[in-house]
Amino acid sequence: MTSITNDLPPPPRGLLRRLAGWLHRRPSVRLGGLLAGPVGWLVIVYLGSLAIMLLNAFWTRDAFSGQTIYVPTLKNFEDLINGPYPGITLRTVALAAAVTVTCGLLALPIGYFMARIASPRLRNALVVAVIVPLWASYLIKVYSWRLILAEEGILNWALAPLGLKGPGFGDVAVWLVFTYIWLPYMILPVYAGFERIPESLLEASSDLGGRSWTTFRRILLPLVFPAMVAGSIFTFSLTLGDYIAPATVSTTIFIGNSIFANFGAGNFPLAAALSLVPLVIVLIYLLIARRLGAFNAL
Repeated sequence: MTSITNDLPPPPRGLLRRLAGWLHRRPSVRLGGLLAGPVGWLVIVYLGSLAIMLLNAFWTRDAFSGQTIYVPTLKNFEDLINGPYPGITLRTVALAAAVTVTCGLLALPIGYFMARIASPRLRNALVVAVIVPLWASYLIKVYSWRLILAEEGILNWALAPLGLKGPGFGDVAVWLVFTYIWLPYMILPVYAGFERIPESLLEASSDLGGRSWTTFRRILLPLVFPAMVAGSIFTFSLTLGDYIAPATVSTTIFIGNSIFANFGAGNFPLAAALSLVPLVIVLIYLLIARRLGAFNAL
């Protein structure tokens, strides 16, 4: 009898099977292929819009016809230096810094209590309580504060028996509204920063005779400071460019209001040049935050 052998060559693989085998041996190429579409779209939309805005900043607007003149010029940047915009910029940066410092001071005890003192069940409840306000509409929160701070609002009603009066509408109102809205963005990084600190460091400090305040000042605070800087990225940058809350509870002009007003008036080149101001400030702030280790705490 003739024996049947299996020495026949395997059937040739198709192109798709060869490509799948090649990708299987190169996981980095697989990951790059998966991310190429979303990242490419993000780069085109985000960086493309920034490039168009930068290009618009070098055009100008005819004072008589209101038409945009597509001739490169530095007139918009001269207006930023010689006009009222330096004062507006300083006012906006001061407000963003005040909101950031206030959120940091409030987040420290809250984050410490959540991470170090609260029971697991209470900790989970507090985390939910911090996150839930983020789900509420921004406009609802701003208009709620408008009702609270109004002349006939609940704040004046509560303070009336004490002979006191609320701040009303103005810069203090803007500071209060921004602090309330952005506080969760500071609490969550600070809470995570406290939670990452090993318990052995606190035990070592106690064994060496360190009191509670000394331990907090010399151990906890330096270790959680990068997390505070990480939270400040959100509070500072979000305050810097916002224009809805200032327009709702105040008449003071900030950078966001100036950009919105110029866009509404059809002065797109000046609005584009003014939009570069908070962008540059945020980039500088991000570089400082990176040197302080904020990115490692995110």
